Amino acid sequence: MEGIAGKIVLITGGSSGLGEATARYLAARGAYVAIAARRRDRLDEIVSELEALGQTARAYTLDVTNRQNVADVVKAVEQDFGRLDVLVNNAGLMAIAPMKRLMVDEWDRMIDINIKGVLYGIAAALPIFERQKSGHVINLSSIAGIKVFAPGGSVYSGTKFAVRAISDGLRQEAGNAFRVTSIEPGAVESELKTGSGDTESRQHVEAFYKIAIPAESVARAIAFAISQPDDVDINEIVLRPTLQEF
Repeated sequence: MEGIAGKIVLITGGSSGLGEATARYLAARGAYVAIAARRRDRLDEIVSELEALGQTARAYTLDVTNRQNVADVVKAVEQDFGRLDVLVNNAGLMAIAPMKRLMVDEWDRMIDINIKGVLYGIAAALPIFERQKSGHVINLSSIAGIKVFAPGGSVYSGTKFAVRAISDGLRQEAGNAFRVTSIEPGAVESELKTGSGDTESRQHVEAFYKIAIPAESVARAIAFAISQPDDVDINEIVLRPTLQEF
């Protein structure tokens, strides 16, 4: 983990779940963490707790569906810390429901957060990474980005397949200018399981998530990717509960 200390890491969706766990894990290992999300009060609580431990953290109010907001936050992080080393595109929505339920608003929301939010983050960070000739984009895809989760997760899987494809394309374009990692978790304890507006589907997901592993499991995977020497790019990490078949 020697490659983590002193790095400036921006984490979207940092107010809970995987984002919060990653911020805490990296900060404990000497990273300077910038956590961004819509719930500013929760972000401020986390920052206060980290600072009380002698760690460095700052909070930024962020809606990843707002392109200008994403650009402004990335710029603010660079100005506040002097650089940006890692962008963790973690913010996401999992609204599981059969397509015949026609939850079109939730389809739109997943596309806006899971795909466009990732692209907005990449668009804001790339000029910095190219200027620095270093950087690391870490995108949160999913097991559902490897195999379609159906019935119920067809659109969600579509968004996560997209994240995985975007990650691999970006990796090929990056050359040796910066690194790109796609993380594909299975059932991990977070608020993700409550994202559906369809009651029956949400109950099924919550029952399935009884096997979920702690959010810190993903934080450790992210830390592993970050900690590698500059000439090593961990392209994909797939992790799931041992009990999970899908």
